[in-house]
Amino acid sequence: MPPTSLELYLVRHAVAAERGPQYPDDALRPLTPGGARKFARAVAGLDRLGVTLDVVVTGPLVRARQTADLLVAGLRPRPALVETAALAPGRPAGGVLAAVAEASAAARRSASRVAVVGHEPDLGVLAARLLGARGTFEFRKGAVCRIDLERAMPQGPGTLRWWLPPRVLRGLAR
Repeated sequence: MPPTSLELYLVRHAVAAERGPQYPDDALRPLTPGGARKFARAVAGLDRLGVTLDVVVTGPLVRARQTADLLVAGLRPRPALVETAALAPGRPAGGVLAAVAEASAAARRSASRVAVVGHEPDLGVLAARLLGARGTFEFRKGAVCRIDLERAMPQGPGTLRWWLPPRVLRGLAR
């Protein structure tokens, strides 16, 4: 029997290289070495909190995929990783929710703990929609929030369990 609730973790990608002539294609901008190092430490903080995931769903841009790779590598047991165009910047929230449902159903008999790695302002819009709020929420690079949803109402309203900036996550890793 599939789980009746879903723990959804929204993760903004870590600090990436600046836009400019070195990266004329924005989709190819990687994480900076410092951004990768700091996010790996933030993942250690998630691990210390006892966060376990069944699947990580990421967008196709390099910085999101690298962030997702760090998340997968830093947690035990290792979650599955799914890449989807539904998490490319500017895509509607409904497509993201459909991609989460599809990845959840495909992974380990309906995953109940799913992380979504994406971009701003899309994650902020999604968080607001899932919480029944107007406007958007602002995610710092490397921030993570947990929203609990009932599978019968996957589009919300959900319950915000916590919202942690990257600095706090890194502090938990100590």
